[in-house]
Amino acid sequence: MRIKNAVKINWLSAAASLLLVIVVGFAVLLFQFYTNDVYFKTRNFNFFLLFTLCFLFVLNYFVLEFLFSFYSKNQIRRITNILPEDIIHDYDTDFSFKELGEKMHEMNQKNAEMDMMMEMENYRKEYIGNVSHELKTPLFSIQGYIETLRDGGVEDLNVRDKYLERIDKSVERLLNIVKDLDMINRFESGQIDLKFSSFDINHLIQEIFDLLDLEAERESMTMQLQTTQSQLFVFADKQKISQVLINLISNAVKYANREEAQIIVATREGMKNIHISIEDNGMGIKPENLPRIFERFYRVESSRNRKDGGSGLGLAIVKHILEAHKQPINVESVYLSGTKFKFKLDKSPQEKIKKPKLP
Repeated sequence: MRIKNAVKINWLSAAASLLLVIVVGFAVLLFQFYTNDVYFKTRNFNFFLLFTLCFLFVLNYFVLEFLFSFYSKNQIRRITNILPEDIIHDYDTDFSFKELGEKMHEMNQKNAEMDMMMEMENYRKEYIGNVSHELKTPLFSIQGYIETLRDGGVEDLNVRDKYLERIDKSVERLLNIVKDLDMINRFESGQIDLKFSSFDINHLIQEIFDLLDLEAERESMTMQLQTTQSQLFVFADKQKISQVLINLISNAVKYANREEAQIIVATREGMKNIHISIEDNGMGIKPENLPRIFERFYRVESSRNRKDGGSGLGLAIVKHILEAHKQPINVESVYLSGTKFKFKLDKSPQEKIKKPKLP
């Protein structure tokens, strides 16, 4: 092994030496061509020239090897002085750049593994903390109502009915949280099955308006569809897109927080996609909060209080569903003025058929 390392050729030094010899040889050949001295054109001079060039090649090779080795050791010594002691040990006194690169790669891998483990641990702690916080409120509410009923409240029919209704709502909230948790877990692990079909997005929006109509009336909010055509067919998973629209529109209804509140859902046809936007004139979102609104359990506390009963997973679910459709979702918001969510869906092949435009 040592003999093999001793005769190992550094091809960079060999190439540099060969280049120098070629330049010198070319200069001598030019001299031979232009000189009138007969000696420089004899066979003896040619043999001497060949021997001299070979000797010059070997001499240059070893000189360059020494210089390269001296320079590389100095550079490696400077690098190793700033590396952690657990990577470069005292007995590692003779490094090559290749060996140093391998150790650096090994160190980077260890650091990457450590970072990943820390990130997973932080994710686990945050996830458990968020879940326990979300479940705690309805569970404590149920516990309080039950204790009141056990302490004699059940004898009063009005109190009993009111508290049983509140218990029912708390249980419903618990079920919604568990359902959303199960859904987000499946989405984040890539277990999202899409059943694509062609359907009229305008008709689906009207159905969701009907579904949320009573809730909108309680908040004194109007809902309006603005579209360029009476029918716009998309190719997507209808049930999942319905969930996207319900989450976005119901959020806008819950957090209107102003008089004459309104939601405008707009649809229009593009070249390859149908463009959809959901806009409200609510309180809006502060700029520093916008990058985080699609995180699990994240709420903008100034306008999205936990008492409203959401799981804090609605927007995260929306993002995962649209990403599964290979479509991003964008949000624009002006604080105290309103918020607009925008996304696109693939156009259905049926859209190639011309449809009458709305008057």
